[in-house]
Amino acid sequence: GAHVCEGRGWLCSQPTLAANMVDLSDPIYDKCSPMAPFWGFIGAANALIFANMGAAYGTAKSGMGIQIMGVTKPELVMKSVIPVVMAGVIGIYGLIIAVIIGNNVAPNAQGLPNYSNYEGYAGFAGGMTCGLSGLAAGIAIGIAGDTGVRASGQQPKLFVGMVLILIFSEALGLYGLIVGLILASRKGLPCA
Repeated sequence: GAHVCEGRGWLCSQPTLAANMVDLSDPIYDKCSPMAPFWGFIGAANALIFANMGAAYGTAKSGMGIQIMGVTKPELVMKSVIPVVMAGVIGIYGLIIAVIIGNNVAPNAQGLPNYSNYEGYAGFAGGMTCGLSGLAAGIAIGIAGDTGVRASGQQPKLFVGMVLILIFSEALGLYGLIVGLILASRKGLPCA
């Protein structure tokens, strides 16, 4: 109606724009704002972006160590790929959360938000939790993998210690995935 256009000037003088404006004074927008999907989508994007940043750093840093060690001990290269594989798994954690959050965001039949503010904030928090945990894990895997591969190339007895350090580094990303899943699966009040 006309009360939607009060005080909006030029925008409401355009017939097609005025007819398509949404009345934001409706109480439904207190719990289901048009901004709720934004928060969910930003959470999904951040999960993937930060987790992939960690995976990329971990892969690059530990890959440098493998190549340097491979110059003197080429027979150990395949055995030393463990940090690269573990860093790649971090990116998969971010992908899982991003897909779950992205699939939770859906409009109703009229194209209005069917995703509550609560769900939007939960999706954002879940994405950030997983993404930043993945970034931290990737940095840890990269540094520990780089030095661990070089050291185990010189002293083979250090290999088991390197793998244990990498497992605990990977666990940081796994913790973020678990908490991110819990947060991203939270449901708010229905928007109807």
